[in-house]
Amino acid sequence: MANKNASLHIFFFPFLAHGHMIPCVDMAMVFAAKGVRTTIITTPLNAQTISKAIQKTKIHQTKEINIQTINFPSTTETGLPEGCEHVNTLPSLASLSAFHKATRLLEEPFEQLLLHHHPNCVVADMFFPWATDSAAKFGIPRLVFHGMSFFSLCAYEVMRLYEPYKNTSFDSELFVLPNFPGEIKMTRLQVGSFFRKDDVEAKRFWEEIHESEVRSYGVVVNSFHELEKDYADHYVKKFGRRAWAIGPLSLCNKDKEKKRYRGGKEDEHECLKWLDTKATGSVVYVCFGSMTKFPDSQFREIALGLEASGKEFMWVVGKREKNEEEWVPEGFEDRTKEKGVIIRGWAPQALILEHEAIGAFVTHCGWNSTLEGVVAGVPMITWPVGAEQFYNEKLVIEVLKIGVPVGARKWSNFVADEDCCIKWDAVEKAVKRVLAEEEAEGMRKRAKLLAHTAKRAVEEGGSSYSNLDSLVQELIPLSL
Repeated sequence: MANKNASLHIFFFPFLAHGHMIPCVDMAMVFAAKGVRTTIITTPLNAQTISKAIQKTKIHQTKEINIQTINFPSTTETGLPEGCEHVNTLPSLASLSAFHKATRLLEEPFEQLLLHHHPNCVVADMFFPWATDSAAKFGIPRLVFHGMSFFSLCAYEVMRLYEPYKNTSFDSELFVLPNFPGEIKMTRLQVGSFFRKDDVEAKRFWEEIHESEVRSYGVVVNSFHELEKDYADHYVKKFGRRAWAIGPLSLCNKDKEKKRYRGGKEDEHECLKWLDTKATGSVVYVCFGSMTKFPDSQFREIALGLEASGKEFMWVVGKREKNEEEWVPEGFEDRTKEKGVIIRGWAPQALILEHEAIGAFVTHCGWNSTLEGVVAGVPMITWPVGAEQFYNEKLVIEVLKIGVPVGARKWSNFVADEDCCIKWDAVEKAVKRVLAEEEAEGMRKRAKLLAHTAKRAVEEGGSSYSNLDSLVQELIPLSL
């Protein structure tokens, strides 16, 4: 099979952000493991990170993964500081719109690569809507990668088509998502601002994304059919999309060494050794991804809530620009030094979540994190902030029933509002519900069952394994 697949060459072109690059690199590995010739397209600074991840995760008999670079537009062209080739290197998220505009300038050099290498297929991120037309110029099919769940893809389409939020009188009034499996209710506050405000530029961009998807060859989804069957079927049958669920992609990293280097990071901290000393299911892991920004007041409430819960915790705070004393309650670390660990920087999340000591996961509901929680079989405490995270919360809480909400109410595009601060007692209550109360037993059982099903999906004969085989076989004639 691998020899037959070797004639097929696929370009993978991820958006320049951790949440998009990591699963796309995993996807390239999954295709390479099938013997497909794979090439990742990125910029020089991002190539360094991707190269490290690939070198540390080489699989015996897997076809080599290549990297081709295209230069990021200059400061003169973009107005961005020198070296801003990744969302996390931006001065602030206020520069995100300028960054998206800058990535449009990658179109011409990308087409030069298509002309020179002429791959048989392109898997390009949703945020490169122009890639459909670029590929079509050379008779190459383009597959779209959103990095979202089927649930969220369906919800976005419902919002676009029916605008149900317009039928409400006030921001906190509930409305039902029409033409959508299940009785899912939301409020205007939970809907992205690009739907609710007269932002012509943002609306045009999302329409462009939609139109390029409709004209593409299809969609590859980092999910598995058993996780969200109703929504996967709905996306295909009701909205007429061609889609292949081939995840969870993170499961291509089958051993500790591979998981350690996801994202190109090497530092394991001492966190895993600390977890080795803890009882099974006793620790709550807290992490809000690489883009979420909380004010100092929210960090203080989180700290107080964790302390009040009396439970052991591992909290990833990332790199804080301000002095510690501005957000850490006085004496907090001394009082909790036997109970908790604070990680300032990158954390090996997949390894942490699968550790038997972890009993709950406080998450922003980014899809990568949500799926890693599912794979690890860990109940979640949901705290959505922006993007499609409020949809993912609905999936976790109301459909899968493997978590509890902390009480987040307002979409705020990654930067949480000061006036939407979740108080310490809500944090305490949510942690205790998952780690200490009887109702959590059902959640834990459902979470463990989903974890088993996720692993089965990517094994030979599993749903995602079969979908990937089917897609590869469908694409092979394009290489002959």
